[in-house]
Amino acid sequence: MASIPLLHLSSATPKPTITIARFPLIPNPHSPLLKWNTISKSKSKSTATRMSYNQNRGTTTPATDRLISAVAYTLPFFNSLQYGRFLFAQYPKLGRLLFDPLLPIIGLYRSIPYSSFVAFFALYLGVVRNPSFSHYVRFNSMQAVTLDVLLVVPLLLQRIFSPGRAGLGFRVVVWVHTALFVFSVLCFVYSLVSCVLGRTPYLPLVADAAGRQI
Repeated sequence: MASIPLLHLSSATPKPTITIARFPLIPNPHSPLLKWNTISKSKSKSTATRMSYNQNRGTTTPATDRLISAVAYTLPFFNSLQYGRFLFAQYPKLGRLLFDPLLPIIGLYRSIPYSSFVAFFALYLGVVRNPSFSHYVRFNSMQAVTLDVLLVVPLLLQRIFSPGRAGLGFRVVVWVHTALFVFSVLCFVYSLVSCVLGRTPYLPLVADAAGRQI
């Protein structure tokens, strides 16, 4: 009789093995410490980039380009002095303190017939439309020309409407003249300092219009 092999079954059931996947530690994106580190790194990087950019701009701008650009802003400045007559009449000492050193240059400028027109077209045709000059010089010259044109518009409106020398209209004229004079002086000082440092001044309401013309 053939023997039947016996199946020896183990009574001990094997324990299932559990595999635990190990993932790298992922920082919490909402952690305040992580946000602070990210912001501080970005700020330091942007500050360093801005400082190096300004330094590079100041060192790469030739001295001749700085001089021509600075001189270009004297055109709107000289033409805006007429807006300060009400302020000088009220505070004569302020006018003498600020503009007595400039009187010889202003007198020479005013002694030339049609000096404003000559300077305007010389700056626009001789510098802005001249490709031999650098973009830095042409942009600053165009910005000075644009500012000069904007300063002429209130005078044209005043001659058209003729508000008179008394009443509310005259007060509005005095206020507008004083505001335009202060604005032009601030623009001149800011542009002059920027050009001396080799940086590009961006005047409000003027820079965009000047940039589209270059």
